[in-house]
Amino acid sequence: MIDERTGSAPGGGASPVPVDDRFAAFRNPRFRAYWLARFASSFAVQIVVTAVGWQIYDLTRSTLDLGIVGLCQFLPSLALFLFTGAAADRWSRRLIMAGSSALEGVGALALLLLTIHGLVSPVPVFVVLVGIGAARAFFGPASQSLVVNLVTRDELANAVAWNSSSWQIATIVGPVAGGLLYGHAAETAYATGFVLFVAGAVLALMIGRTARDAEVAAEGAAPEPVTLETVAAGFRFIRRQPVVLGAVTLDLFAVLLGGAVALLPAYARDVLHVGEFGLGLLRAAPGVGSLAMAAWLAAHPVRDHAGIVMFGFVALFGAFTVVFGLSTAPWLSILALALMGATDMISVYVRETLIQLWTPDEVRGRVNAVNLLFVGASNELGEFRAGVMAFFIGVVPAVAVGGALTMGVAGLWAWMFPQLRRVRRLAAPE
Repeated sequence: MIDERTGSAPGGGASPVPVDDRFAAFRNPRFRAYWLARFASSFAVQIVVTAVGWQIYDLTRSTLDLGIVGLCQFLPSLALFLFTGAAADRWSRRLIMAGSSALEGVGALALLLLTIHGLVSPVPVFVVLVGIGAARAFFGPASQSLVVNLVTRDELANAVAWNSSSWQIATIVGPVAGGLLYGHAAETAYATGFVLFVAGAVLALMIGRTARDAEVAAEGAAPEPVTLETVAAGFRFIRRQPVVLGAVTLDLFAVLLGGAVALLPAYARDVLHVGEFGLGLLRAAPGVGSLAMAAWLAAHPVRDHAGIVMFGFVALFGAFTVVFGLSTAPWLSILALALMGATDMISVYVRETLIQLWTPDEVRGRVNAVNLLFVGASNELGEFRAGVMAFFIGVVPAVAVGGALTMGVAGLWAWMFPQLRRVRRLAAPE
C-alpha cells in the first residue's frame, strides 16, 4: 500500500526519520480515535481481569486457578492465530476492532449475570474468559496492523510509543479502578467493563475509512483465496527475517519466564498483606513505569544501537523481577514493578517499531498475529507457568527464579541473533 501523504510504502523504501514533536501522531484525528478505542478496550480488560483474579482467589484460594485464568485467555489466540492474521489482511481492520470489542462486552455482561445469580464454581468464569480471549485474538492483529495505515512513516515511531501508552495508561488506571470497583461489588466492576467495551467499539467505528479500506473493497470481488499457504505467510516471513524472528522470540521467552502478574493477588494477600487497593497499586505499578518511559521515548526516540539497547533492558527487566520476587516491603515491591514496566517498554518500543517497518502491508496482519501469539504466550501462558511453579515450589521462588532465567535469555539471544544485536537504527531494511 502506498502512503497517501508520503508517496511511499510504510514498510520499505527510505529509512524513516523519527520526528521530535512528541504529539506528532495525535495531530491526526483518525489516530486519536484509534488510540481512544484501544484505550477503552484495554481499560475494560484490566478492570475485568483484576475483578476475575480477586473473585477466583476469594472463591478457591488456589494459585493454580490464577494460572488457569491466564491460560484461558491464551488458548484462543493459539487456536485461532492463523485465521485472525488472515482476517486482518483480508477485511477492514477497524471493523474487526469494533466487532471484537463488542463481543468482549458480551463476555463482560456474561460475567455480570453469573455474579448476580451467585458463583459457586470457577468453571463458568473460565468458559467466559475463553470467549473473551477469542474476541481479543481478532482484536490484536487488526489493531496492531491498523496503526501503519493511519500515520506517515516519519510518524510511525512516535505512533508506536503512544500506541503502547494507551495500553500502559489502562494498566495504571484499570487495576486500581478494578480493585476499587470490586471492593464495592463485583457486579459494579463487570458492568463498568461492559460499558467501556461498547465505547471502544463505537470509537473504532469513528476512525473512518482508510485508503486500505478502499483497496479491500475494490479487491472484494476477487480476494486472495484462503489456503494453508496464505494463512502461514506470517510464519514464513518471520522465519526468513532473523531480526524479526529474534525480536519476537526474545519477548516470548523473556516474559514467559519473568511474568509475575498472575501471582499479584497471592502477593497482595499472603506476602505483602495489602488489600484490594494495594492489589490495584501493585497491578498499576508496571503501567506507571511503562507510561513514563513511553512519554520519554515519544520525545527522545532510540536513534542508535537499538539492538544492544533492547537486550540490555530485557536483562534489567529480569533483574527487577528478582527484586520484586524477594521483596517483602510494599514500597520496594511497587518500585520494582514500576522499573519492570519501564525496562519492558524499551523492548516493546524497539520490537514493535522493527516489526512494523520490516513487514510489507500485504502480510502485516498475519505477521502481527504470530507476534501477538508470542506476546500472548509470554503473558497469559507465562501467568500459567507462574501459577504452576508457585503451586509446587511457592510464590516467592517462582517469581525470583523466573527473573533470573529472563536475564539468561537476554544473554543467550544476544549471542544467537547477531543480526538483531547489530541493528543500530529503527529503520526499514535497505
